[in-house]
Amino acid sequence: LTRKLTFLELTRQLTLRVSVQNVVPECPSIPYGERVDCFPHPDASEVSRSRYACCWSPVDEANVPWCFFSKNHGYSVVSESQPDSTHIEARLTRMDAPSLFGADIKELIFYAEMQTENRLRFKITDANQARFEVPHEHVQAPSSPPTGPLKYRLELIQKPFGLKVWRTSPEKLLFDTTIGPLVFADQYLQLSAKLSSHNIYGLGEHVHQTFRHDTDWRTWPIFTRDSFPNGGTHNLYGHYPYFTCLENESGQSFGVFLMNSNAMEVTIQPAPAITYRTIGGVLDFYILVGDTPEAVVDEFTQLIGRPFIPPYWSLGFQLSRWDYGSLDEVKKVVERNRQIGIPYDVQYTDIDYMEDKKIFTYDMEKFKELPQFADYMHENGQKYIVILVTLDRGHAAKVWVTEPDGNTLIVKRNSHTSQVWPGETVFPDYTNQACVDWWVDEISRFHKEVKHDALWIDMNEVANFVQGSSKGCAENKLNYPPFTPRILDNLMYSKTLCMDAKHKWGNHYDVHSLYGYSMVLATEKYVLTNRSMVFTRSSFPGVGKYAGHWLGDNAANWNDIKWAIPGMLEFNLFGVPYIGADICGFFDDSPEELCRRWMQVGAFYPFSRNHNAQGYKDQDPAAYGAVSLLVKTSKHYLNIRYTLLPYLYTLFYKAHVNGETVLRPMMHEFYSDSETWGVHNQFLWGAHLLITPVLDPGVENVEAYIPDAIWYDFEKERITDRKEKVNLNLPADKLGLHLRGGAILPAQRPDVTTTYSRRHPMRLIIALDDNNAASGELFWDDGESRVISDLFLLDQDVLTMHVTHNGYTDPNNLKFENITVMGVTGAPVSVLVSDGTTTNALTESQVNYDSTRKVKECSIVLYLRNLELELGKNYTVNWQDKYRNSRHFDCHPEAGSDQAKCEARGCIWEPSNVPNEPWCYYPDTHGYITSNVVETASGITVDLERNTAFPSQRSQSRDISKLRVEITYLSGKSLRWKIFDPSNARYEVPVPLDLPAMPETEENNRLYRVQINNKPFGIQVIRKDTEEIIWDSAVPGLTFSDQLLEISTLLPSNYVYGFGETEHPIYKHDLNYHKYGLFTKDQPPGYKLNSYGVHPFYMGLEKSKYAHGVLLLNSNAMDVTFLPTPALTYRTVGGILDFYMVMGPTPEAVVQQYTEMIGRPVLPAYWSLGFQLCRYGYSKDAEIADLYRDMKAAKIPYDVQYADIDYMERQMDFTLDKVNFKGLPALVDNMRAEGMRFIFILDPAIAANETKGSYPAFDTGVEKDIFIKWPPELSNDIVWGKVWPDYPNITVDNSLDWDTQVELFRAFVAFPDFFKSSTAEWWAQQIKDFYNNVMKFDGLWIDMNEPATFVHGTVGEKCLGDPALENPPYMPPLESMHRGLNHKTLCMNSEQILADGTRVRHYDVHNLYGWSHTKPTYDALLSATEKRGVVVTRSTYPSSGRWAGHWLGDNYSAWDQLLKSIIGMMEFSIFGIPYTGADICGFFNPAQYEMCLRWMQLGAFYPFSRNHNTINMPRQDPVAWGPEFAAISRDVLNIRYTLLPYLNTLITHVLCFYDCCLLICHLFCFVKGVSVVRGYVPNARWYDYHTVSILSALRGQFMNMDTPLSKINLHVRGGHILPWQKPENNTHYSRLNPLGLLVALDDGGSAHGSLFWDDGEGIGKLCMFVSVCAGMGITRNVMVLIELDDHNSTSCLFHPNSLDKRASGSISEVLS
Repeated sequence: LTRKLTFLELTRQLTLRVSVQNVVPECPSIPYGERVDCFPHPDASEVSRSRYACCWSPVDEANVPWCFFSKNHGYSVVSESQPDSTHIEARLTRMDAPSLFGADIKELIFYAEMQTENRLRFKITDANQARFEVPHEHVQAPSSPPTGPLKYRLELIQKPFGLKVWRTSPEKLLFDTTIGPLVFADQYLQLSAKLSSHNIYGLGEHVHQTFRHDTDWRTWPIFTRDSFPNGGTHNLYGHYPYFTCLENESGQSFGVFLMNSNAMEVTIQPAPAITYRTIGGVLDFYILVGDTPEAVVDEFTQLIGRPFIPPYWSLGFQLSRWDYGSLDEVKKVVERNRQIGIPYDVQYTDIDYMEDKKIFTYDMEKFKELPQFADYMHENGQKYIVILVTLDRGHAAKVWVTEPDGNTLIVKRNSHTSQVWPGETVFPDYTNQACVDWWVDEISRFHKEVKHDALWIDMNEVANFVQGSSKGCAENKLNYPPFTPRILDNLMYSKTLCMDAKHKWGNHYDVHSLYGYSMVLATEKYVLTNRSMVFTRSSFPGVGKYAGHWLGDNAANWNDIKWAIPGMLEFNLFGVPYIGADICGFFDDSPEELCRRWMQVGAFYPFSRNHNAQGYKDQDPAAYGAVSLLVKTSKHYLNIRYTLLPYLYTLFYKAHVNGETVLRPMMHEFYSDSETWGVHNQFLWGAHLLITPVLDPGVENVEAYIPDAIWYDFEKERITDRKEKVNLNLPADKLGLHLRGGAILPAQRPDVTTTYSRRHPMRLIIALDDNNAASGELFWDDGESRVISDLFLLDQDVLTMHVTHNGYTDPNNLKFENITVMGVTGAPVSVLVSDGTTTNALTESQVNYDSTRKVKECSIVLYLRNLELELGKNYTVNWQDKYRNSRHFDCHPEAGSDQAKCEARGCIWEPSNVPNEPWCYYPDTHGYITSNVVETASGITVDLERNTAFPSQRSQSRDISKLRVEITYLSGKSLRWKIFDPSNARYEVPVPLDLPAMPETEENNRLYRVQINNKPFGIQVIRKDTEEIIWDSAVPGLTFSDQLLEISTLLPSNYVYGFGETEHPIYKHDLNYHKYGLFTKDQPPGYKLNSYGVHPFYMGLEKSKYAHGVLLLNSNAMDVTFLPTPALTYRTVGGILDFYMVMGPTPEAVVQQYTEMIGRPVLPAYWSLGFQLCRYGYSKDAEIADLYRDMKAAKIPYDVQYADIDYMERQMDFTLDKVNFKGLPALVDNMRAEGMRFIFILDPAIAANETKGSYPAFDTGVEKDIFIKWPPELSNDIVWGKVWPDYPNITVDNSLDWDTQVELFRAFVAFPDFFKSSTAEWWAQQIKDFYNNVMKFDGLWIDMNEPATFVHGTVGEKCLGDPALENPPYMPPLESMHRGLNHKTLCMNSEQILADGTRVRHYDVHNLYGWSHTKPTYDALLSATEKRGVVVTRSTYPSSGRWAGHWLGDNYSAWDQLLKSIIGMMEFSIFGIPYTGADICGFFNPAQYEMCLRWMQLGAFYPFSRNHNTINMPRQDPVAWGPEFAAISRDVLNIRYTLLPYLNTLITHVLCFYDCCLLICHLFCFVKGVSVVRGYVPNARWYDYHTVSILSALRGQFMNMDTPLSKINLHVRGGHILPWQKPENNTHYSRLNPLGLLVALDDGGSAHGSLFWDDGEGIGKLCMFVSVCAGMGITRNVMVLIELDDHNSTSCLFHPNSLDKRASGSISEVLS
């Protein structure tokens, strides 16, 4: 052999001689890791450099090539064409460089096809001569081109030829072949590519000791070979030139498949890069792009064929060995394992059953009863599998592999003893149809004799025990190619056929690695009556469509038990999920400890078979002793396997349908956690079951990684840690088994075979996630053919079982018998089961729980037993835990609770270790008792009496013993219940609501019904169509005293939104005993600090996902407390309990019904939707002028400029600083002439220390008696405060502390009482006079109207009257609560007078001051300007949105404020104030560049978009940061201005009760330095606004998105049409441009939208609604429908800009 190889090498060198003296290598200066080996031989030397024009540079790092490619090698593009948008073709010619291995092909053709949105194919081949290409059974070009945007981009490099494959979003280079040259010779093809990541998985078949590849110069040969998987780098049974690359924490991944079956090697190097060297065929690459690793497997299996669904029984445990010796011995093994009761479905016989090892025969002596053996197995519900190998004797014509002449059979004479193989053998050519027909016939004949259930095909690499053939192999270029990859033995025909042997498909040289693949295709043609199975040793991509695989002839050692896991994970990537390793090892005797640990982990192999070799000790479980620990633990874990077989079977179904992995790498689920990327000693079943085996001897403590999720120990049902390495104690009989929260696993009572287990009742195992939700699926059929598909969803104590497809009736009438739920928050009080027709409650004996087996704090394991839920039917199972009736409603919410105080109130004292849970709680019957109930068609009236068995709660607050309850059915979708004192009138909120004129008296028209509980009294509101109780105040604790009213209710779910104005860290409330005070105050946003407005309104979701809303119309100081029950407690210090509920049923319908009740939001002027600038601290008008000039120069869209109190003379309303701002009126006029608008601030406080006659605002206010005063019985004086105005004729010393400045420099101020009609008239006159005589303006900004004052109560801080009003007996948890309610505001005993003359205390109406201030301001603005304008107010109450917008107050310049601003705006949208925003870049503290830039991007999509900061802080307007900041701000604001017609329409929809039809999703960075964000993509078609690409692979899940500093992520929902307009510097000019439509088609190819258009600022003027529909996905099929809402006029049909209304129907862009 050595002589032959040496001869061929000399011959090759002679034929390759070229003149190289003129070729000087151009050697690049590159990192060592990017060198591509130019001479892949161990004897490379500097001679190679001169001979091949390579670069030579020795280094002292191991494995780095010293001889690497120069720039001289490769090909050049001589022509390029693009026949259509999805094809590229190019002709290449070879550059002038020495040949490496001879026979270089001069001209090549390059062909690229964009086959799908996620799949690129490119092929390089000889331009002039056909070459061998893999004749794949499944891989083919798609029938039609991609319809959506491509996820990738191909770039061709001309010279040297190369290509780059880019991901388009975010743009990233994935695959770059310019790292090395293309080499294309007849028998040597090489291509290198730099990759985007070191996270490389796949390539095979080898033993990879880790799942993630080592990129430190590892070379792996690929060429099918009968060899032992003993840990070397040599080639094994399968041929897989495929890998997956995980790019980064985003999960985005790509796969690369080289469809080439020739012998090859693949080198992975540190660049990271990969080099392919193959010795034939073509370079036929497929690049697969996915958003997750699982998505790439989906793409790959779409290409090569989805995995088959194995028969159900094949998922059972299986036994085999080579050489039982006789059938009697086989039966002994079967019987001893049956006797120990081990689950066991399949028995094998290896070649020893054959007569002289000849296939399709059996030994008539030792296995004479083999034909009856299958029946023997079947009688006990078991199956029988036989082996078939690739060799046979016979003389059928033209079915064998031949010698090169095409006729002479290749004959293998055995060089070993006859104990292994028969004598002379031949090899079937499965690529020949005649052979396939013969093979199928032989199998059929044999099956008639021996009724086997499946086939095991082996030795099909193809294996041969002589080298080539009995004649040897000819000395030619096929048997001795010029380059031999690093295959085992470095000889092409070692242990196989000669390479020049002939198959129908071609030379064995080309098809060797396809032999097993072709044998599978042939074997699959034999079809049994029922679904059967083939599993094969040799494989090629696509085999998984028909067959499974085992990892070959391993050995009984601890290395092989470890290395099996990476092997199985890789075959799941390869599309062969039915995979396993020989449990306990094939070769060598298996020690008990090793076999025990292997049986444990093998119980979770998809293909679970114990198999060993001839001559070694038995290793079936029973062989170790019936009472051995091995048998005990094997039975235990096989019983768990059999319990979970419905889940495993479903995983195989999902693999077959969706291409999902079954045995799943941890990094496929937790790719955002880099700790998971290298995990190879743990694995998952699907997404939910984590297996952690013991893989080392003498070990009982294993370090395991627990990813970031809730995990439950499957056997203990207790929760474990998360996102950290833990030390698991796994004694001799245990392995780690953990269930992920969020899972619903279908299960079944196990038995000794699947035949019997499938007859048993089923069950569900549910593990709740962080949101108390879970989901799962079940695929069920007869195990061999037909289908049921079941979907399970659990959310908030409701389990939904929904059949999605039912094509099968199980003969066993299977039922779900038991349900186990881990993580339930408490024991259930009731469990209801409904089939949609009837609802039944489970009995007490059917409901069990175990509080000692807590899986997390405050949770239990719930067991529902003896159910009768039929498989194939729909059900809901609904429970409410006993904790929902918990008595733990706080009886002593004040600080300082102790047992004595608690019991003095008649309450129960019980210490608890649950954080914040009250220790003092009400008894069950505490509260009021029903004494009289009167029901009418329009409502219910109830009389109540206090339960005097309990003492009064607070002696300082008189209890009201008799109450009246009035429940009114306002409409079919709304109701009211009012609890009040029938004997003595109490204060009621004077805010008018728009209620129906008549109640709904027809019971069938109401969505709800109401029930009354007697003792304690409570109201239950029930949604009729779901029977859910959505309000349930039948709990203890109802209190109604003079200064404390308290009521609690149970909630239907944990999903509660609303209540304000307080800063909430998340949109959905955390119900773990959090308490929020509600009381208007000049308080910057902060955690649990009461701020500017009061909104006692919440929206709740129900288990059914319906929604409702509840308003408590009470304006006194109050708090709300959430309980995890879930429940809610209100406490207020006055008034009455006046509740209103709207029924939805959708969240949007709740908001619509609520705003119908409190008043629709105001329609702001169009220009107010533009960007706005403000700051407190402009020192003079020139600063504003300079800012305006700079913004114009930077071309940043900008509509509104503000002036804060700086413009005033000494901060007094309705004055102008004539020193620093004397030019402001002219500047305002100039700006307005250029389309700009101006807004001024007004505070309510009016300075009182001016010379009489010099300040008309105060003088006329006194004359009209409009200021708040003391009650006349206490004093006739004004209640004085101090705010911003200064005394006259003083110089303020800012170096003094704040309190001293207030005392010395701040003037007395008076607060207008805006409830009075005379005050509204006075206010309107002051505004009109300012507009006409001082300065023009377009909108008004009202501030400090909580009302705020810089002294506490009044000047001198001595409040007159009842001190209990300033410090009530119960004080809600307010900011500075210890200072009293009058802290930073007026005395609570101040008097105000309502419009009807009713005198009220400020104590009751404090929270309404801003509300009362807003309407007079809006009316005055309209009167003064005669245009719509806009009012922005700081303090709000329900219905403030009828007249004003709101900003979220004096926030801080901090990263967390970006996220919190979104929460605040969403809450104010619920509150009916959609025109809301936060101060962009923050009000307090210096802004930072990156944070301010991110905030500008986010703020560009605030409804109210204003950049604003405070005095003495650096500027933060867009032009203050430099050109880059200005440019990015301009770009994002241009998007806002483009979409202003859409935003304007949305606001109009809110105003006019139109459904909002479109969501624009912007995902954002809230942390410094972040460039990738993770956001949720709802379940719909979404388009990237910037790239027009469809997010096709991601629906209803989270995804990572690239977000460089210059980008905000915007997505448009399919099915909607957005009106738009070309942006300009302000809306005055943009409104002159034509309108366009952006059409985003849905999955059905249609879309709809609307446009509201008017003059943008008219009052009661005409407007136009345009509804637009698009269909069929093409612009010509557009229908435009114009609907006119003329408001009793028709003049607005003619726009002042003469805009042709037909332009509003034009489509400028179609996203499709």
